[in-house]
Formats: sequence, structure tokens, C-alpha cells
Amino acid sequence: MTTENLLVEITDQVAVVKMNRPKVLNALNSEVLKEIEATMTQLENSPEVRVIVLTGEGKAFVAGADIGEMKDLSPQEARDFSNLGHRVFIQIHTLEVPVIAALNGFTLGGGLELALACDFRYASEEAKLGFPEASLGIITGFGGTQFAARAFGLSRTKELIYTGEMITAHQALNCGLVNRVFPHDELMAETMAVARRIIKNSPEAISLAKEAIVKGYDLGLREALELESDYFSACFALGAHRDRMKAFLENRKERKK
Repeated sequence: MTTENLLVEITDQVAVVKMNRPKVLNALNSEVLKEIEATMTQLENSPEVRVIVLTGEGKAFVAGADIGEMKDLSPQEARDFSNLGHRVFIQIHTLEVPVIAALNGFTLGGGLELALACDFRYASEEAKLGFPEASLGIITGFGGTQFAARAFGLSRTKELIYTGEMITAHQALNCGLVNRVFPHDELMAETMAVARRIIKNSPEAISLAKEAIVKGYDLGLREALELESDYFSACFALGAHRDRMKAFLENRKERKK
């Protein structure tokens, strides 16, 4: 499943997808985006995969979109490039299996947008994050204005985009941009440990929970709660709960003895 620009390794139902263009700090061009899209489709449809971890080779997670490709784009070509990014990142955002971003280094522009499309983000203490697009005369084009606002609020999103400031992993943690920060050498081990904890839970429940969260976020509260009831009842229709609940009750009886 490895492609020209991605390294893919599946171990114990966890697929690690590593961006592999270290000479350009894993910059995203059209070719890479299409490879990500095809790879995510394959992984989502694989019975061997329960969790996907995205990370980068070298000093960067992804240091942005490929400026070499962007600099001569016409307005229509720019729109097409943006639409491609939106399509791929929405795919990740709505994928049935959880996707964790492990930010090993520079996570800028399109790289931060990619990270925000994931379910949550863990960062190396060496990671640097930001949206530098305004310094290049453009704005975020792969969903940054929307993903960031939903992740950590309008005011912080405006500040990060308007200033183009590059912040540390700990600053990102303080504002809710990342979930946890780890020493650089421990990032992947800690991320994989979380992935293994997720795998212990019901895959049906995880998939339905993700769909309820993603779809419900854009609804009014009453509609979102109705949606939650739909997915809650769907769990019982699937029947995957029976053995797990039976085991829980049996274990509780054993503990009381």
C-alpha cells in the first residue's frame, strides 16, 4: 500500500501513514493529496485496520502546501487545488475509523489543516504549528478557516491566521489546538498506546460515535440529540453490545465474591 510519497505500515490493526517528502518538509501537492485520498479509501475498507495514525518523515509533519506548485496557479486552478484539499480532508474528517495525527515537527499551513481534519492531535514537544499563508499573500485553502474555528474558537483562529504566528506545541496545547504533548522520542509510542486502547472498544460503537459527533456538530441541539438517539438505538440493532455487556456483568459478579 506504500506509494511514492507515503509510507504505510499496518501493525496489530493500526495503520501508520507517514508523509515521505522530507526534502521539501513533506509539502502537499496535488499528487500527494490524491495519494492520501486513495490510501485512506483502501485503509477504511480494510478489515485489518481499526485506527489510522498520520505522521511525517524527518523534521516535519507537513510544513504546508507545495509553494512550487501554487505560485503560478490561475484563479481557476487555485480553486481546483483548494477543492481537492477539501475533498481529501473531508474524507479524513468523516472516515469510519478514527484518525490520529502525530505531529512530529513543523505543522504549518496545509499541514495544520490536515491535522485538524483528524479526530485528534498529539504533538512532539519539538513541533511548531501555524498558518503562515497571509505572509504569502493568500489565505488557508484546505479548510483552515473552518476546521480551526470549530476546533478552538473564532478568536484564536483569527489571531493565528491574521498574525501568521508560529506557536510551540505547549502553546497549542494551552489553546486546545492539540490534545497532548509528549517528549519527541515518546510521541509515536504514546500515540500507538492510545490507538491500542481504542481498538479494545467496539468498532461499531466507535464508528457510530464518530458519525454522531461529526454530523451532530452542525445541527441545533434538539436535532443533534435526536441524531444521537438514532445512533444509540442502531448499536442495539447491530447486536455487538450483547457479549460485551454480558462479560461486564460476569466480571462484576466475580469482583463481588
